Amino acid sequence: MHSIEPFYNWQHIYKPEDDKLSPFFGLKNSEVYFSKTIYEHYIHPQWDEFGSNTLYLKMLQVDYEEGYCVIELMGEWNDCIENDIMYLKREVIDELTVLGIHKFILIGENVLNFHASDEEYYEEWYQDVEDGWIAMINFREHVLEEFSKFKIDYYVNFGGELNSLNWRRNTAKALFSKVNEILEHRLN
Repeated sequence: MHSIEPFYNWQHIYKPEDDKLSPFFGLKNSEVYFSKTIYEHYIHPQWDEFGSNTLYLKMLQVDYEEGYCVIELMGEWNDCIENDIMYLKREVIDELTVLGIHKFILIGENVLNFHASDEEYYEEWYQDVEDGWIAMINFREHVLEEFSKFKIDYYVNFGGELNSLNWRRNTAKALFSKVNEILEHRLN
């Protein structure tokens, strides 16, 4: 797990630690010292902490004019024991929605498992984005099955084309345009 790095090809455009509006402004992650763990397994030091012991993230892009954010996730999403959605919602999402971010792209290919609790925070997030959306792309099938089983899919969008996007070959703006196009088509 220590070799899985957050995507870095967009860093010349956006770095959350340099964005004065970012919840991660001023954060200094080590390039070489591995101190963060998931179940005693070290992870790459560039992943950012937001309160969870099992789930980490990296904000890859925030566009305040277009109102969207791209977040890559890593680890185990555990709402049952760790209440990860509460930490994600309170420490990251709430900070962004007050700034006009209402479209969220969550990249989940490095989310290994999901353990549900209730959907209260997902419902609140859904209501907060009003004219926007929450899209989950490239999550593992068994993780999506758990999201569906616990009716999280009432509040977030996933599956179909969203689960097979080759997002690394795009710019953040092109990824946003593609996801927006898919969701506009679904919602209409």
